[in-house]
Amino acid sequence: LQFTEEKLGQAEKTELDAHLENLLSKAECTKLWTEKIMKQTEVLLQPNPSKERFRILLSAFKLIDRPKLDRKAPSRMNNPELLGQYMIDAGNEFGPGTAYGNALIKCGETQKRIGAADRELIQTSAINFLTPLRNFIEGDYKTIT
Repeated sequence: LQFTEEKLGQAEKTELDAHLENLLSKAECTKLWTEKIMKQTEVLLQPNPSKERFRILLSAFKLIDRPKLDRKAPSRMNNPELLGQYMIDAGNEFGPGTAYGNALIKCGETQKRIGAADRELIQTSAINFLTPLRNFIEGDYKTIT
């Protein structure tokens, strides 16, 4: 912390209390770790773009269904949900009365629940974890310093 006159050499440097300097140091450390945690959480929550490009490439060759370009998160299935749907469809095709078909349907339903839990984790983490961290960095930290 320096005033303009101090920067220009027209006044002596303002000496800060040791306690205040300690608090400023702790605030800066808190800011750095909060930013690191926030960035790493965002990396964890973001889907892998290379997997999505691979999916689009496969859809171009008609190996899988073409994904819709609708960017609404709730209407689009994530990878575990899509796998679960494929398993259910395959189980119904083999016949729910067969052991293999029944197993595929049960596994598919479980996989879809895993996908729904994954979607809920991402949404809840973004709302309840990242938003308060971002508010701290953009608001409270500026008030502290």
